Amino acid sequence: MSVDGATVDGVMSGSGAKSATTLAFVESPVQLLNVLEWAYADSLRAPGQDAAALTVVVLSPHDPMTRGQLRRMAELARDEGVTVRWEDARGGAGAPLKTIGGLRGPLRRASRVVIGDPFSRYVQLLLTLTKAKDLVVVDDGTATMEFISQLANGERLERWHRRGNSRGARDMVFAPFSATARRKLTPGQKRRVEVFSSMPVEPPPGVTITANDFAWTRARFGPPRLTRGTDLVGTSLVETGVVDLERYLEAVAGLAEAHGATRYFAHRRESAEKLSRVSHEVGLEIVRPDLPLELIARRGPIGHTIVSFPSTVVHTLPLALAGTEVKVAVYDVDPAWLTSDASPRAQGFLSGVTDTARDVQRPGTVPSTAAPDTPLAMS
Repeated sequence: MSVDGATVDGVMSGSGAKSATTLAFVESPVQLLNVLEWAYADSLRAPGQDAAALTVVVLSPHDPMTRGQLRRMAELARDEGVTVRWEDARGGAGAPLKTIGGLRGPLRRASRVVIGDPFSRYVQLLLTLTKAKDLVVVDDGTATMEFISQLANGERLERWHRRGNSRGARDMVFAPFSATARRKLTPGQKRRVEVFSSMPVEPPPGVTITANDFAWTRARFGPPRLTRGTDLVGTSLVETGVVDLERYLEAVAGLAEAHGATRYFAHRRESAEKLSRVSHEVGLEIVRPDLPLELIARRGPIGHTIVSFPSTVVHTLPLALAGTEVKVAVYDVDPAWLTSDASPRAQGFLSGVTDTARDVQRPGTVPSTAAPDTPLAMS
């Protein structure tokens, strides 16, 4: 198998040709995981269909940690028989044109297109080239909640953490492509739109919601061995400009003291400088997962309690760890932690992530000091 700049091929269990009728586009490890979950659920719904008709196109990002996790996810996908096409889509000035040109034919032939990030400019541009009448959006974390809200309200597609309503020159140039992509993601008389999600979302008229319960993850991995400790989960809220760094570090220190935590599972977008401070100032062991946390936790070993700020994992981990004794706790983000550059929507969005999480513990605000292993009540 070759990954960077090449195609990783595998043949699904089945006798179909390798010319794909379903084309999936992913840019992150979680998106690729959720494509595998969708394919597994889809095969259960229609067991007679040819599973070999799925090709996943990885639009590779620059970030080394994300690329590393994507390589590992590509291996898992290959093991499942999925055809994976790796594109160095951001590998230089000419890379986008080369990538788009190479995908024009497969996009024209695809009868179904699956995407992991409807906010991605790359994906929006590719959507303008497809004639597929069957579109599927799989989870890209909590962003799915914002996507559904914007689709239902007829708003332009914009990430929740972007500040205000200002639009730069690039936004203006790209606006026609974004508008076309949004129209294609709106169900019509001859166009079916499905959202495959583990998030608590209400479908707009005409959109089919299919629940992602992480059945593939539970079928392939675990159950995990549990440690006696508590694990903390990192977020990229500092890196996206939402939360102040110093306030974040104080909160992490408070949680580590309250729960006697020793390990900190880093988000793939967290900066090396921040993680260094978490290690040296808070005293936590930094764990850099080589796979999405849902798979890492399911394989184990994992703490008997997992503590997080509002993020995707407070929705996905209870599903991936169903049937185990692991408890997931989510702590609120104090409004005082927000930076002056944070979007006015940030606090409401983060509160919504916490309030809608199921099968989690909600202790409230981060304690400044507390006895280790403070009992938590399920809510």
